[in-house]
Amino acid sequence: MDRRTFILAGAALATATCSGAVACSGPAGLAYWNLFSGGDGARMTEMVGAIGTRLDAVTLAWGTPYYTKLAMAAAGGRAPDLAVLHLSRLPGFAPLGLLDPFDDDLLATHGLTSDRFPPAVWDRARHNGRAYAVPLDTHPLVLFYNTELCGKAGLLQDGKLKPIRGERQLLEAFGKAGLALAAARDVNPWRLFWTLYRQQNGQGLLDEAKALTALRLLQKIGATTRFTDNNAAVALFGSGQAGFFWNGEWELPTFQEQRTPFDVAPFPQVYDRPAVHADSHSFVLPHQRDRDPERTGQSIRAIAELVGQSLTWARGGHIPAYQPVAASAAYLNLLPQASYRSAAAEAELDPPVWFAGAASDLQSSAGATIGAVLGGTMSPEAALGDLKATLTRLQNTPRPS
Repeated sequence: MDRRTFILAGAALATATCSGAVACSGPAGLAYWNLFSGGDGARMTEMVGAIGTRLDAVTLAWGTPYYTKLAMAAAGGRAPDLAVLHLSRLPGFAPLGLLDPFDDDLLATHGLTSDRFPPAVWDRARHNGRAYAVPLDTHPLVLFYNTELCGKAGLLQDGKLKPIRGERQLLEAFGKAGLALAAARDVNPWRLFWTLYRQQNGQGLLDEAKALTALRLLQKIGATTRFTDNNAAVALFGSGQAGFFWNGEWELPTFQEQRTPFDVAPFPQVYDRPAVHADSHSFVLPHQRDRDPERTGQSIRAIAELVGQSLTWARGGHIPAYQPVAASAAYLNLLPQASYRSAAAEAELDPPVWFAGAASDLQSSAGATIGAVLGGTMSPEAALGDLKATLTRLQNTPRPS
């Protein structure tokens, strides 16, 4: 972080603190920071209002601004009582002492135990044997499909999308009904690549042979698809100009509001095993210089209350991480959300390195390279060289301290 960014972030942090993260007058509740706006913001506000613990919530700008302010507040020991963190960002926070660990016994007192969360996210919430996060959801890539267009193309069976397995079936389906792909100037290319890479059981940051296989498939997809930015891709699918839309489940409310005739399927298994890029919004205890045990206990109670309200959260498309909600009749009857719930067990977060995760340098830099393959301006072989250079640069960059 350069000096100018440090000063600006510090000023923004002071403003945020006085605007709601800590009450400036009147009795204060627990200070709670999150990064949810739009529909997610409205749903989180509803959840906060439904619990018994008072939270003084403040919403900060998504992405780098949020994580810069959260890191600075924690580094100074003046962080809020609790906050939201993408689980993929944990390796950049927990090892630096920017988060305070949870007490497992206290978590258990409130029903927050490993058997009540999917292993794919619960295991990533730990560092050096201790819990540093409590997952709220899993939010994976999914395959949206227009039921009218796919029906006319003969891709449905009993009203549902026929199973798609392998490269040939995937390309044939997209060729018959059309695919709107959000990939230009977007991190989505990285998510698509990581999904295909991990479906081959690609290990480490870059198994070159498996990376090249994924890049070559993305080149073929890009050559026959409606390749554009996210807003345009949403408009294409929502208006019935494409039979498929490949993106995160968070776009579900948009198509419901537009009354698009659609359904949602889990990401197809193209290679050796089911796997899909995903992340998890999670609750954390940002580091405080003198953390008060009573307020910490209240924070854990609030987290338990919020995950208990995650049926409200699921209406926005996210898969509840808390299994008493995920296995409830109310959620199983919530459609189309429940139709892709299996993705929670197949979630593949970003690699556990400090420079990866939501809104990270890895996602943006690698995404630009992979997006060039999808757009037809770079060969898979050239992209592989660029990816290797990007990873070398990031691995040789000293971890912030």
